[in-house]
Amino acid sequence: MTRLYQYGTLLAMPSPRRDELVEAAYEYVLSNGLAGASLRPVAEAIGSSTGVLRFLFGSKDGLVTALLARARQDELRLLDAIEPDATMAEVGAQTWQWLSDPAHRRLLILWTECYAASLIDPDGPRADFGRQTVQDWLAVLSRAQPGELRRTPAGRAERTAVLAMLRGAMLDLLATGDRARTTRAVSTYLAAI
Repeated sequence: MTRLYQYGTLLAMPSPRRDELVEAAYEYVLSNGLAGASLRPVAEAIGSSTGVLRFLFGSKDGLVTALLARARQDELRLLDAIEPDATMAEVGAQTWQWLSDPAHRRLLILWTECYAASLIDPDGPRADFGRQTVQDWLAVLSRAQPGELRRTPAGRAERTAVLAMLRGAMLDLLATGDRARTTRAVSTYLAAI
């Protein structure tokens, strides 16, 4: 029997009903956020019950862990879509195009909420989310670097700077909605590397 783990936590045995409820709950939190969400309104919104959610996920924290795993699937799909031979500037541009697409706003707000929660509650269900997402992005950015640069302090600094710029521009875009200004800033930065 295969057990699923995310961020070091046992999620549960896979099942079609569990997957269906995760998808429905994921759509709910994309629209409503995780802050203050409890099992009862989530269960009502997705046509389930708190008893079923407790049985399948153990607790609200178990459901949150499953939702973070689901959000990470979307993130990894983006990372997998990046061309493997792209330069750092091309990877940054492809990433920004996705991050600045209005269709992804709800996901990015949820991502931001989870990222912040991983910093605020380092022992909670979102504990490892921030660290893991940074590692995922740095791994993609490292593939855009020549091998001789990748393993140097300068290479690590370059990809850290690109990640910080993209994340900062994304937060600015989410806060202001000013896509033109943030896109100009990202383009200017990427043209210089």
